[in-house]
Amino acid sequence: MCGIALLISGVRIQRSSSSDHNNLEKPLLNNNSNFTFSIDDLKLALHRRGPDSLGYKKLIITANEFELESSLQFLAATLQLRGLHSITQPFVDSSNNVLIYNGEIFGGVHVGSDENDGEMLMKALENCCSCTSCDHRSDCSGNDSVLDVLSRIKGPWALVYWQDSSKTLWFGRDAFGRRSLLVRWPTVDDPRFMLSSVSPFSSVDGSSDFEVGESTDTNLWEELLCGIYSLSMDSSAVHGCLSGEVKKHEWPNDMLKELIKWERVSVEPKLEDLYFSCGPEQTTILVPAQNVLTALRKSLMLRTSLHKKNQAESSYSRNGELVPVAVLFSGGLDSMILAALLDECLDPSFGIDLLNVSFDGQFAPDRISSKTGVAELRRIAPLRRWNLVEIDADLSKLVLETKHVMSLINPANTYMDLNIGIALWLAASGYGWVSRGTSNSKDESEQRVRYESQARIVLVGSGADEQCAGYGRHRTKYRSGSWVGLNEEMKLDMQRIWKRNMGRDDRCIADNGKEARFPFLDEDVIRTLLDIPLWEVANLNQPSGTGDKKILREVAKMLGLHEAAVLPKRAIQFGSRIARESNRKNFGSNRAANQASAGSVVVNMS
Repeated sequence: MCGIALLISGVRIQRSSSSDHNNLEKPLLNNNSNFTFSIDDLKLALHRRGPDSLGYKKLIITANEFELESSLQFLAATLQLRGLHSITQPFVDSSNNVLIYNGEIFGGVHVGSDENDGEMLMKALENCCSCTSCDHRSDCSGNDSVLDVLSRIKGPWALVYWQDSSKTLWFGRDAFGRRSLLVRWPTVDDPRFMLSSVSPFSSVDGSSDFEVGESTDTNLWEELLCGIYSLSMDSSAVHGCLSGEVKKHEWPNDMLKELIKWERVSVEPKLEDLYFSCGPEQTTILVPAQNVLTALRKSLMLRTSLHKKNQAESSYSRNGELVPVAVLFSGGLDSMILAALLDECLDPSFGIDLLNVSFDGQFAPDRISSKTGVAELRRIAPLRRWNLVEIDADLSKLVLETKHVMSLINPANTYMDLNIGIALWLAASGYGWVSRGTSNSKDESEQRVRYESQARIVLVGSGADEQCAGYGRHRTKYRSGSWVGLNEEMKLDMQRIWKRNMGRDDRCIADNGKEARFPFLDEDVIRTLLDIPLWEVANLNQPSGTGDKKILREVAKMLGLHEAAVLPKRAIQFGSRIARESNRKNFGSNRAANQASAGSVVVNMS
């Protein structure tokens, strides 16, 4: 996990008229807010994401005939999990190309077990031709284009790459937006162009308090639409500045384009399909469920393979136990599957931290289910050291923390976003309590000891509900639109997950110097689920806890998780009870909050 940022000054940004990206067609707007921040503010925000190193590189581009110059400032903070030796970004090669990279490569570009993702990607990009499209093969001597290389990457990523030979800046994020990248388009009052993993705090008044009303103006920062962009520098002058045109490119990888379309092999069942799927034998679902289990197991293995740099760093708990990987854990279906598969993939000498957050002590639904869940995990894997990390919070006392998280979720700005963000941020901190000693002790408090998870990798179940019909709105859509309507709603969820979930969640988790990994959003897992008929994935004729996420319930049974296999869906804001506490604090009661549709109300922190 890294934090990356770019600031461009002295370039008049033009938007390509051929692009279908709405943001590129916006005119320059007046910026009447007092928004401002320093490079130090940006470095601080990035360094929380990447505490291992912080680097800076400034490029000056000149047009001698006009005596003009522009500057490109690259910043990158690194949380290093791969490679034998310590690295510092930006990467700069012998051809004066510059790369800042936030991501993991699980396929498409070769990365050895002792190599670093960013370094290997830099080598692959160094050999690329200078064209800005993939259809100029005759001019490229058989070399790949930058577009070719980036579209082959399997795994989450966001990057900025300067190709010096073509005077072209490339930037973008993966097709599902699993890594955050925000953009700040130029305005009349501030013509700078900026990209950043996270929006920084304002330091206008120089105080230590957070002026969230100023520093998170959503008119300034936007989630960058997933894809690959180029900014070609022109030597011509426009209004006293160098000129640059931003273009958004099509993905050249046909397999990736198919995933983005999210077209399922079969949507509407025949009567006999439903009969065999719901029959007492249920033999037809075993093969699809086994395929999903195999894909998930491979996804977990890729995301939890410990490389030498990772093992050399401090992932040890205070008692000397190595705990390199944690799970964001509610005890629900998705997190139980991840935990059980992690047990299969991780060396048995390692402990596993299960991070659970509650705003109602021992009474929150997720706290109750987490204790039931860890008991089931201990039954199927008794030799593993399972650490249920109980992270207790009181929303009324999280004043500065709430303002801090408000900055992290920006440009998201509703109470639902804030509640989810706070819960994720606290959970990823890993700072809570674990129970030690015998389970039959009369004094429960004597068993609980302070604990801080040192795991730098956090597994998160994002994408399971979207792909397997886990939300209540899926059942509502099915009732009104049957199978076709359900499929369209699920497709909509997957095609907007980058904007609704992934950027926000990445920023909140990474702020703790932790790397979120999303096994359910692995490209091969997505492909496997799309190759299965919809009625095998979910059957919403059946009751909650049975038909929703049907195929994952079969996977859970295969893993021996029979209790988890029948648990209903519960979102983190409700399971942790932060939504209830937020409703009482901000609206007076749950009833008043429901009447006001509190989840979609914009937060005013000024």
